[in-house]
Amino acid sequence: MNNCNPTKIASVRFKLNIPKITMHNMFALLLFASISTFSYSQTSPHKTDVNKDIDVVRVYEQVVVEGYGTPFIYKKLATAYYFKSEYGKALAWFQKLFAEEKNTDPELAHLYNQALKAVAAANSSNSQKNSFLQ
Repeated sequence: MNNCNPTKIASVRFKLNIPKITMHNMFALLLFASISTFSYSQTSPHKTDVNKDIDVVRVYEQVVVEGYGTPFIYKKLATAYYFKSEYGKALAWFQKLFAEEKNTDPELAHLYNQALKAVAAANSSNSQKNSFLQ
């Protein structure tokens, strides 16, 4: 005797709340899978920059120590130290740069003047602090 009565199977499906797979559902599933695969393949993996951990200031200083200093390197060192708020070192590199070539860049002259002011302010505050402590 055949126990696979179609009406019995349909009633079991409705009792268990199992949805009927239609052609529309299969098409939607296939479309979703293909779009997901395509979008995943289009995303590029995270690229790492191997040069981001290199401290350019140390490299330039090493070049100067080895005797290959140029005005370009002095300018890079001076501006790097200026923007790191190390005005004493920036001032030394600015002076070395201006000893080698005449300054024609107004922005560079402004940075140099600001570094001079910062060093003068730091020196005056140190002298005031020392006189206060004595």
